[in-house]
Amino acid sequence: MQQVKWVWEKMQGFHGRYIFCICTTALLQVMMLINPIISQQIVDQVVYKLPEYEGNMEPLIHTLVILVLTMIGFTLFRTTLRYISMVTYVDCGQKFLYGVKGELYDKLQTQDMAFYSQHRTGDLMTRLTGDIEMGKHAIEFITRGFLECLFLFVSTCVYMFVTNVELTLSLLIFTPFIFVVTRLFSRKVGPRFRILREKLSVLNSNAQENIEGNRVIRAFATEDYEMEKFDEKNKDYRDANIKASLTWLQYFPSIEGLSQALSISVLLVGGWFMMEGRITAGTFMAFNSLCWTLCQPMRMLGMLMNDTQRFFASINKVIELYYSQPDIKSPPDALVKKEPVKGKIRFENVSLSMHGSQVLKNINLEINEGETVAIMGATGSGKTTLINCIPRFVDVTSGKVLVDGVDVREYELNTLRKNIGLASQDVFLFSDTVDGNIAYGNLGLTEEETAHFAKLAAVDFIDKMTDGFDTIIGERGTGLSGGQKQRIALARALAVRPPILILDDTTSALDLETEKYIQQSLRELDFPCTKIMVAQRISTTRQADKIVILNNGSIAEMGTHEELLAQKGYYYDVFCLQNGVPNEELEKEGA
Repeated sequence: MQQVKWVWEKMQGFHGRYIFCICTTALLQVMMLINPIISQQIVDQVVYKLPEYEGNMEPLIHTLVILVLTMIGFTLFRTTLRYISMVTYVDCGQKFLYGVKGELYDKLQTQDMAFYSQHRTGDLMTRLTGDIEMGKHAIEFITRGFLECLFLFVSTCVYMFVTNVELTLSLLIFTPFIFVVTRLFSRKVGPRFRILREKLSVLNSNAQENIEGNRVIRAFATEDYEMEKFDEKNKDYRDANIKASLTWLQYFPSIEGLSQALSISVLLVGGWFMMEGRITAGTFMAFNSLCWTLCQPMRMLGMLMNDTQRFFASINKVIELYYSQPDIKSPPDALVKKEPVKGKIRFENVSLSMHGSQVLKNINLEINEGETVAIMGATGSGKTTLINCIPRFVDVTSGKVLVDGVDVREYELNTLRKNIGLASQDVFLFSDTVDGNIAYGNLGLTEEETAHFAKLAAVDFIDKMTDGFDTIIGERGTGLSGGQKQRIALARALAVRPPILILDDTTSALDLETEKYIQQSLRELDFPCTKIMVAQRISTTRQADKIVILNNGSIAEMGTHEELLAQKGYYYDVFCLQNGVPNEELEKEGA
């Protein structure tokens, strides 16, 4: 019952309202007996006494009017109370949904890169939508359903036992069999709903991936292939759904048959008792009318167990997400600095292992305040991983990364990252205006300041857009070229006026003229800034104060443009290749 306990804890603040709902549910179910009891009195006290009061019907009419008015009054009261109860149930369910969604979303914001590499987006979306909805469904329907069944069944049994024990026992003889069948159903359907939940997650992940990758799909004309993949997963979900539904249908005839046996028992046993004079006609009619109050809980029990198993399968996923903790987080005594950092960075014997392999090996590097440092190396040499150590997207396995002489692991995460402007290799733009994307990290930016940073990043194409800075960018920058997206991402990074600016291959999609303009803008920034650039173009790196060459996670070369050319290593080879100048090695290969 861990799931129920967790949901109850998340209802903190409106426990009293929910207890009110529980009490009204109990009262309403007891009140369900009133009309059949009044009907019994009408038959026994009015209809069967007609011969006794022949010629003077006024006492009977008076009794009948009182009973009918009492029935109408209770019906109106019960209807009003039920309405209030239902509204309160829905209100509690919505409060739970709103609160938990907010908490889970906050939880997702604090997770690190490792978490997102291990969880599919579609699965996380399923947890934030359908799985949480099952918690609301439990509050609004499942709990209420069980309470209604319990109180209706118990109150009916109490009334029937008080009225006639033998007739009541003849009805209840079937109930143990119904409970056994329901229990068997519950044990069998539970695993099937867990499988169904996983199939839905896979289906949603596939749909999300295809929607995001629609341009690639169209580019390669693989629509039919993707449809086949989706149909396969859709079929798996359908089959799992059918299997779970058929489980209920396998047990439904037994439950329904045993429930209907109660009505037959009332007719046979009750009719026999009435003919023998052991019960009155009113009592027989009351038992016959209340027969559904015993049948209905038994019928509902199977459906409620069905929903309960779905609830357990879904809420387990929500709880798993709720209690997940990021590996990278602020220490308890984290350093919070109100003033910006100066931008001095030092890597001391930094090594890093990921997924069982060593990515960085004994890196020692010092970057002085205001310097421009370029990082080069072959694909997979560890360039992006190295710069990810600075904002703590990953934590080093050994050694230290220091900013202004303080280990980055000692900073409060928001303090650290607010001092870093980042334009990543994988450009992500929000479905917002151009202005909104540039000012994303600095929401107080004025229109003039936005235009200034757009100019620094050569976002000149904005003048050709219909609405200028108010132009809505499609999801993930749909409709923009790779170079245009890179320039907006660069403007966004500059807009926070960061003491540390990290550019991860940010100009790779730009033409040389635009790149030259941006490099000039970066050299003439109107605020102090330490710049770290991951690049492969010599035109980007040649003006750097220091160029670092990585090879298999280690520093292979380091120096200025001229110094590295003199070393005639990796940097020299790249320079020759990009400038069409044959070197000795190339001449030998040509020979």
